[in-house]
Order: sequence, then C-alpha cells, then structure tokens
Amino acid sequence: MRDLLLATTNKGKLVEFASLLPGHLVRVRSASEVLSPMRVVVEDGVTFAENAQKKAIAIARESMCLTLADDSGLEVDALDGKPGVYSARFSGDKATDESNRAELLKRLRRLPSPAAPFSARFRCALCLVDPFAAEGHQVTETAGVCEGSIVLVERGTGGFGYDAVFVPVGYSQTFGELSAEAKHALSHRGKATEALLPLLVSLLGAT
Repeated sequence: MRDLLLATTNKGKLVEFASLLPGHLVRVRSASEVLSPMRVVVEDGVTFAENAQKKAIAIARESMCLTLADDSGLEVDALDGKPGVYSARFSGDKATDESNRAELLKRLRRLPSPAAPFSARFRCALCLVDPFAAEGHQVTETAGVCEGSIVLVERGTGGFGYDAVFVPVGYSQTFGELSAEAKHALSHRGKATEALLPLLVSLLGAT
C-alpha cells in the first residue's frame, strides 16, 4: 500500500480526506509528516485548478511520494464571485475561519439592498501527482461544485471554513449543521474526490 500525501496544513481538509479516501487503497498522510518543515507553496494562480496543480507538483517533487492537493473556495454572486481563490485569506494574511466568515458577512450586510439568502457555490479542484508514473500520466485532475446560498447568521459548529453560513440547494441546514456523512455526499470536495477515486484505483493497479 502506498502513502498518499496531502499537500495541505488545513486540519479540516485533512479530516475530510481521511474520511473520503478508502483506507484499504492508500495510507493518507499529511505532507508535513514527511517534509519537515513542509514547503510553503505560494498560491498565486488565478484559478483553483492552477493552485492545486502548483501545490501537488511542488510537494511531489520534493517528497517523491504520491501527492494530492486541493484548492477550493467559495464564490458569492452578490460579491462578483469573491472570495474565490482568496477564500482562505479573505480577511488578510493572518486570516482564521472566524475572521473570514466575519469579513464575508460584513461585506454582504453593507450591500445597498442586502437580502439573504445570497446565491453562492463552493468549488474544489483536486490534483494528484505521481512522480513515478510514465511521462504524460503523472498529473490527474478532477473538480467538484456544490451550489447553495449564504445566510447572514452562522448556524452549526460542524465542518470548517464557511460551512456555518452555507446552505446547499435543497436543504434548510447549513453545512455546519449537517452530519459529516451528509456533507460529504453533497459537497464540492466530496464530488471531486468521487470523480478521482476510479482514476486513483487505475493508477495504483488496484481492483
């Protein structure tokens, strides 16, 4: 069984991927366990896919391990798609989940005619890099989208990031209120991982 390094220091993402990826297929590990200190990759891409690929390639080259990187975020239509690729640092360089949510809600409340819920979506781009694959087959990419809306009052303590203010289409609960299992079945990250799994199985030669 091969190790699969996750190119992230986000504890929430690590927990989710440990649940989403089958334990019989790969050993999921944080890249920080192998690389100490873990290399900081500047996420200066203009799309989630660019950032995911940049992180995965950099960590795979340094560790020489199978590496998975995720770049994901929230797009709010009333804010012209913001925070987008800046979701993790929306409130500044020292941003936290709490400060990012506060910044988002502050901006929405300042709109000329604030009226919740605000249409929005979570996007996720995954990039899997196998440094030992044949040339031309080293990089595998998938994506997932979850449509929903933003509410102006935080609800629920589950998940992380913007989960407490995001309500997926067809539901009345926020991601913060839903169970982890329900969220995984609906979420952008769950969908991107579901698309990745058969490709990962093929790559590993598993059945």
